[in-house]
Amino acid sequence: MTPYKAPSETRIGHVHLKVSDIPRSLEFYCELLGFELITMYGDQAAFVSAGGYHHHIGLNTWYSKDAPPAQNNGVGLFHLAIVYPTRRDLAVIFKRLRENIYPLTGASDHGVSEALYLDDPDGNGVELYYDRPKDQWPRKADGSIDMYTRPLDLDGLMSELRPG
Repeated sequence: MTPYKAPSETRIGHVHLKVSDIPRSLEFYCELLGFELITMYGDQAAFVSAGGYHHHIGLNTWYSKDAPPAQNNGVGLFHLAIVYPTRRDLAVIFKRLRENIYPLTGASDHGVSEALYLDDPDGNGVELYYDRPKDQWPRKADGSIDMYTRPLDLDGLMSELRPG
């Protein structure tokens, strides 16, 4: 195969998930996480986004209506990642999850980002994160990015919501 490099402006446009129950998924993605319902495709699919984009997340029951949750030990989606524009925005959603007693599966500092992990109602992994500015990313001696997984300082994250 001849070498090829994707253009640097390339990005992931959306993720489309198989879910078992559209109303339950909309409650999670729209009511809890705050995405907007953009359109429905009958009663079998919904498209949600932030900021009016046509869709960031598609949800459908075409092959999965009333199916059991996704399995942890098997092929498939590990998680979808939702990046927040500021650390304060990540703190706001963390506070919202706590207020709604929604369980986290993890919270990590990766050096380049700070992340909260949880599962949607169908067991699909969801990462909510904030990317640190690129000039703050940790680097190894050879200049490559030094990503790691350390516990996230949740009190430090919540300090984003304190005045002053």
